[in-house]
Amino acid sequence: MDNSFKKVTIEEAISIVKSGDRIFVQGAAMTPNTLVNALCENRYKELENVEVISIHTDGEVKYAIPPYSQSFNINSCFVGGNVRKAVNTNQGDYIPIFLSEIGLLFRRNILPLDVAIVQVSPPDRHGYCSLGISVDVTLPAIQTAKKVIAQVNPHVPRTHGDGIIHVRNIDYAIDVNAPIHTYNPTELSEIDKKIGKHVAGLIEDGATLQLGIGNIPNAVLNNLQNHKRLGVHTEMFSDGILPLVEKGVITGEDKVMNVRKIVTAFAAGSQNLYDFIDDNPLVQFKEAAYINDTAVIRKNPRVTAINSAIEIDLTGQICADSIGYKHFSGVGGQMDFIRGARLSEGGKPIFALSSQTGKGISKITPHLREGAGVTTTRAHVNYIATEYGVVSLFGKNLHQRAKAMISIAHPDHREALSKAAYERFDR
Repeated sequence: MDNSFKKVTIEEAISIVKSGDRIFVQGAAMTPNTLVNALCENRYKELENVEVISIHTDGEVKYAIPPYSQSFNINSCFVGGNVRKAVNTNQGDYIPIFLSEIGLLFRRNILPLDVAIVQVSPPDRHGYCSLGISVDVTLPAIQTAKKVIAQVNPHVPRTHGDGIIHVRNIDYAIDVNAPIHTYNPTELSEIDKKIGKHVAGLIEDGATLQLGIGNIPNAVLNNLQNHKRLGVHTEMFSDGILPLVEKGVITGEDKVMNVRKIVTAFAAGSQNLYDFIDDNPLVQFKEAAYINDTAVIRKNPRVTAINSAIEIDLTGQICADSIGYKHFSGVGGQMDFIRGARLSEGGKPIFALSSQTGKGISKITPHLREGAGVTTTRAHVNYIATEYGVVSLFGKNLHQRAKAMISIAHPDHREALSKAAYERFDR
């Protein structure tokens, strides 16, 4: 068996993209910027109507900026900062879809892929490369695309799980030697610390955690040093779990699915995190269709899903993907895990957020602003935490929900929220 790549020049690799093609770009820390930007710089004058589909990508992607953007249309399943401006113009658009179902777009030929552009580790002696720390929707993309182009990078961590691809399944490969994207933790604010303490108080020993990247998840994790037997089944994780693994707090021994394993679809963090993940059988990377499958999530005990929101209305409706009409991020896996946690024995779906924005605008609102999408319905919502406390909306009627939500709003906004609640419920 031939275990060698078909190594080509970068010009040869990008030459397979044709006008009218739909291309997939691997995302997050694994974004293959070298190939993507070479495609834009070298081919934009001759290409027309190339559709780019991806979840969140990182770094500069030149298909989102002039003059290259004239040849590309962005069809984003999760809007990151580098494409946000383009997606909110006629150069792109946004597909509202659960992370667990993006792979179905490829596998069911709803959005058939002509080319998948990815980044992989060098092959082992058997010819197998790793998709690194972004298996998520990349696996179904490479399994269904007509052609696969890869940049082969020794900085890509070799990960255990399902993100393995043989060189024979890669049509063209180029060598790249550059660090992948890193995200270093920032200092926690006093508000972050308060929210983290409130949320940590809801987490029981033996719980299975789902959380993401950012200050609030890190603040929660900082308060779990004395917990026991925690497990992790999450769509993504970052550096915050490392101290808990080292202290023996995260063991996964109470899990039913993937016992004693940390399972995830992707990861993003510091180089220290990537060194921990590299060739570590404790961490299993699987595609999002499995990780975010509610039927899988619910089998674990005491699933505690911690998510965030852009705004929440007084009845508990969650908007997490848009600011009014402006697309900001995506549906992602929020609903997958909120529902999975609710159905888990002893599970707790939690939304954690600061009570107001940095500009003093309340995130708890009488109603979602015009154009805002309902990412999670009020029927799915249970715990809401801000720096002012935690409330449970489960089983409460609309009037009771409004009262609970006002109690954890910023004091500067409670009077206005109370007036809005009165006009809605008591007149």
